[in-house]
Formats: sequence, C-alpha cells, structure tokens
Amino acid sequence: MIPELDLGPIDIQTFGLMLALALIADGLIVAKRLGELGKPVDWAYEAVFAAGVGGVVGAKIDWMLQNPEQAFDGSLADAILGPGLVFFGGLLGGAIAVCLWAYRRDFLGLQLLDLGAPAVALGYAIGRIGCQVAGDGDYGVPSDLPWAMAYPDGTVPTTVEVHPTPIYETLAMGVATIVLWRLRGRLVRGVLFGLYLVIAGVERFLIEFIRRNETVVAGLTLAQLISVAMVVAGSAFVAWRMRAARVATA
Repeated sequence: MIPELDLGPIDIQTFGLMLALALIADGLIVAKRLGELGKPVDWAYEAVFAAGVGGVVGAKIDWMLQNPEQAFDGSLADAILGPGLVFFGGLLGGAIAVCLWAYRRDFLGLQLLDLGAPAVALGYAIGRIGCQVAGDGDYGVPSDLPWAMAYPDGTVPTTVEVHPTPIYETLAMGVATIVLWRLRGRLVRGVLFGLYLVIAGVERFLIEFIRRNETVVAGLTLAQLISVAMVVAGSAFVAWRMRAARVATA
C-alpha cells in the first residue's frame, strides 16, 4: 500500500492523485460526447470542475455525518482536510453542482443526465483504485480466497487477509463504463441515466455483503438501503422514458 508519495518537500496523497486522474478522464469523455452532441467542448472543463468541487464537499459532509466521533475528535481543520469521503454524498454533491452549472448554460435536461452516466461510472472505477492503493478501509471482511490480501501499511491498516473489494468495484464499474459508453446515443433520452442508477445500485448492494460496514435495518447497511433506492428510481426512470417514447410514436 502507498497512502502517500514522498516527493521531497511535498507529500501527495495517492487517493487525491487518483481523484484528480478520475476528473481528467471524465473531462475527456465528457468533451468527446459534447462534441458529438454539437455542444461547446469547453463545457467539459466547467462541468468537471463543478462536479469535482461539489463531489468532494458532498463526500466530506456525508463522511462527517456518518463518523462524528472521528470527524469531530480533533480540530475542524483536521476534519475537513483529513481523510474520509463517502461516494453517495459525493454523488449527490456533484450532481447538485453540475445541475447548477447546467442551469446557467441552459443545458439542464435529459441530455445532461445521459452525458453524466458513463462519466460517473468511470470516475467511481478510478476512485476505487485510489482506495486500493491508499488502503483507506474500504476493503472487505476476512477471506481465505487465493487473492485475499492484507493492508498493513494502509491509511486504515489491517494485517488480516480480507476481500480486496476496491479491486472488485473497479472491475465491475469499469465494465459498466464500457457498456454505458457504447450505448450512448442509441437509447431514448434519459434511459442511459436510468441504467446507470440500476447498475451502480446493484453493484454496491452486492459488494456490501462482503464489506465491513455495519447493518442498520433488516440486516442491510446504509449503503444497501441507498442502493435499493437507486435501483427502484432507475427502473422507474427507464420505464417512464420508454413509455413516453412509445406514446410519442403512437
């Protein structure tokens, strides 16, 4: 594990580095898609910047609310600048920020949702590489499988061999990114976004069974409850858009 890179007078957090790479990768595919839609390619930089700022703020607030004993154990500066980010909070914060940007650009609509689907999936896949390299505690429960591993030098260390769930998620959402990208422009507007919600919700729901998070209701973790909501919302969204398309062509 390499939680940080020592570059003389500067220490770079590897998770932060992967987050930056995720934003760059998202910027590239968003720019590509904007060009295909006949929109200004420069919008990609604005949208990704908004997503990055909103995502980090949302992810940090979510983590602080879920881990008050850690977040407020020291100074406020330590809580804000220290480790600890939650994906769902980042997704919500990034979505709000991008919607505000899109409203300003008069681009708020179904095209925006479909534009973001493969980008969010890709960003998640790359972000989990950062979790793996940093060993930030997103690993799973103990396992005796051949590929199980320990994280003795991670940000949240463990000497017990566990499921390397960040690797599982990177692979799963990497495949999801490819599928969503190849489906762009082939489906009724809004369906791609609905599919993203379903895929991401199912992926996270399943991975939670071998992660270390505590259950909250009916043997399910908070992440699983949110995942169920994502699957239901995504399925309803797809059904709505498909029905609207059938009505329009009737």
